[in-house]
Amino acid sequence: MASPTLKLDPQAKVAPLAPLALAKLVSAADAAQSITLSFEDGVAPTLLLPNAAPVEGYVHIVRELASYYAQLGLSGADKDQSAQVNLYIGQGDNLALANFQTATAIADDLDQHLALRTFLVGHSITAADVAIWAAVRTSSPVIGLVKKGLHNHLQRWFNHIDSLAPVSDALVQLADAKAEKFKNKKTAAGFDLFLKDAQQGQVVTRFPPEPSGYLHVGHAKAAILNQYFARQYNGKLIIRFDDTNPSKEKEEFEQSIIEDLALLGIKGDVTTHTSDHFDTLYKYAIQMIQLGKAYADDTPQEQMRAERMDGIPSKRRDASIEENMTRFAEMSTGSADGRKWCLRAKLSFDDPNKAMRDPVIYRCNPDVSHHRTGTTWKVYPTYDFACPIVDSIEGVTHALRTNEYRDRNPQYQWMLDALSLRKVDIWDFGRLNFVYTLLSKRKLQWFVDNGIVGGWDDPRFPTVRGIRRRGMTIETIQEFILAQGPSQQIINMEWDNIWTINKRHIDPVVPRYVALDKEGVVKVSVKGAPKRHSKEMPRHKKNADLGNKVTVFDEVVYVEQTDARSFAQGEEVTFMDWGNVIIDSKQTDAAGNVLSIEATANLDGDFKKTKKKVTWLAPSASDASLVEVNLLDFDYLITKKKLEEEDNFADFVTPTSEFHSVALADHNVAALQQGAAVQFERKGYYILDKLAGKDGRADFIKIPDGKAATSASKVAPDVDTEAKKAAAAKARAEKAAAKAKKEQEKAEKKAKKAFEKGDGVGVVAGKVKAGVAAATAGLAGAIAARNATQDTDDTASKHFPEIIDSGKGKINMYDAPVITTNIPTPVTTKMYSMNKIL
Repeated sequence: MASPTLKLDPQAKVAPLAPLALAKLVSAADAAQSITLSFEDGVAPTLLLPNAAPVEGYVHIVRELASYYAQLGLSGADKDQSAQVNLYIGQGDNLALANFQTATAIADDLDQHLALRTFLVGHSITAADVAIWAAVRTSSPVIGLVKKGLHNHLQRWFNHIDSLAPVSDALVQLADAKAEKFKNKKTAAGFDLFLKDAQQGQVVTRFPPEPSGYLHVGHAKAAILNQYFARQYNGKLIIRFDDTNPSKEKEEFEQSIIEDLALLGIKGDVTTHTSDHFDTLYKYAIQMIQLGKAYADDTPQEQMRAERMDGIPSKRRDASIEENMTRFAEMSTGSADGRKWCLRAKLSFDDPNKAMRDPVIYRCNPDVSHHRTGTTWKVYPTYDFACPIVDSIEGVTHALRTNEYRDRNPQYQWMLDALSLRKVDIWDFGRLNFVYTLLSKRKLQWFVDNGIVGGWDDPRFPTVRGIRRRGMTIETIQEFILAQGPSQQIINMEWDNIWTINKRHIDPVVPRYVALDKEGVVKVSVKGAPKRHSKEMPRHKKNADLGNKVTVFDEVVYVEQTDARSFAQGEEVTFMDWGNVIIDSKQTDAAGNVLSIEATANLDGDFKKTKKKVTWLAPSASDASLVEVNLLDFDYLITKKKLEEEDNFADFVTPTSEFHSVALADHNVAALQQGAAVQFERKGYYILDKLAGKDGRADFIKIPDGKAATSASKVAPDVDTEAKKAAAAKARAEKAAAKAKKEQEKAEKKAKKAFEKGDGVGVVAGKVKAGVAAATAGLAGAIAARNATQDTDDTASKHFPEIIDSGKGKINMYDAPVITTNIPTPVTTKMYSMNKIL
């Protein structure tokens, strides 16, 4: 028999809490009686029962569900109770839309009715409780009255219903449905307009990683966007390994990329390799030579780079087709002579777009075995040549790539035009960068090679494995990247944004435990406390599905040294999840460290009146032993938010970026599995990285929570760092001056050449224009040089005596203050979902 189906609009003005919570109660009472839920925008609330007409409207649906599942007691135990339930269901509908005066009158009646009752009707929950609870939840006047505490019995009842697991599940599922609908609407509206000529069922995208390293967050953005468009248009996603450089590529990297994509929830419809097409690419290279669109060149690398920069043609550019064919054949054998040559496309030698200046399309590399083709090939195509050709022949319709390749887009299309191949549309998006973060494989490899990090999965690395190990969920990565949309901007994102999203995902589903810093832990003897005993407590007060933990209570407990130091004699302090104690006395040593504390129990004291709420643990005994654990925290690998082109990243390496402390943890953590995320109360979120580290203790890595304090660099700029910044500024100034000089020499050379051809007027105009450009560049260089000088010595007063008196350190009161530290703005968050951690 088909199960009932409930259709609801998550965005409805009056939230569909009553029918949703009732459906959850049915499922909780009997899994075999589950109700199929369907969330649709704009749909009228509808209940579809087998062999019955559709039921519409909250009141009718709640009454029908209560009747349909009468055996569960939702409509009361007998006819009288059933009549009362029906009345309350109707009253709930009135209450949800009531004004303040009407709501107050109803709240007064309910409060009186609930004085001696746990439920509105009978001795178990019914549809009446669900209907009134939903009305209170959705009515601003009523929820306000409840929170004011003027209706004690109504408030007690409401809190009880609100805490029931099926009711909590309903709230979470509704929030998830709202977030999902909003996300889909937002991403669809943001992306659809940007794929040119996209047609349903015909879009083919590709993600082409080079198997020379591990995926990082930048790659993740490309992969997720490619999959998004392929699925949005019911098309196809190709995962293609761009394996054209055997010197850097390894099969282990290919396997790691496949695993990382799986972690991201990405699975291609087809997996291919550029090496699958080496035969075809080789033939196209020969065709290019025969068409006079490619030539062999043996110009030394540095000279070739300089000639391309200055727009100077290669001496081999006009070689005959026969000569080029002979040299390419020599390259293909990997001979001593062939190694000297490369093959270049004959586009232009002086195009303003330097990416168009005769790029290399084939290189000789006979000494390294390719991880798939072995030693079959001695020559390999470059990415610039292979990418457009393979895109075309594999049927790619839209090539998505970061806009750092934008200058190469004309080159991409030129290759296709030169070989008369099918065109492919290019779609640019902004590169994803983060502050204090390096994404370059070469630079990341440097950290690995120098032993600064433990590997490519180090929690400080921006690799998919690194951030997963730090505690970031896959849902967070996907949500963050899709939220960025099709932005063309290349900006440095603050890490607090993505960690805030991560907190929203993990907070509802991670259990709570206690851990105390072991160093200086203080014993507190609590007079009047019950003798040692244990009690089951919820792992998460707002998520009963996480089950219970065993908490041990004793007459003697431990607290942290920092807490103990803050206690004043006679102060009443709340020991969390236990009760209040009054501090009688403290014993300290000469340095002020607290050695022990005597206190008196006042466990029923009012916790609202205490200023301090502290964590504690009962000492180890035969029934439960405390667990020593390592708590690890990390800083960024570099001390500068954004490195300039002239900066040497090695000059900005953070001196210490890993921090360890030993803690005494709740005995319950001994049962945790590797990869489990928890919250150590008052310390933050942690992920269990290793069950037994080097010293035998479990390693817990701190998960950033998105707050400004945890997202800021832990290293304050020191003198050396400032000196490095000044040196970098000076280097930029020198580079600007050198560039200005070079531009001036180049302009004079062109002017002289034009003059020799007799274009006198053009020469004069050219000289004037060149002179202005050179003067402007020279002035910029001079200003930069002056600024660099000011950064390296204390001569500011010589330049601006009216603002700063360097001798007395006085600052002009009318001068605008200078902000010297970038402080990330904290993001206010709201809990939307309870997605499980993968």
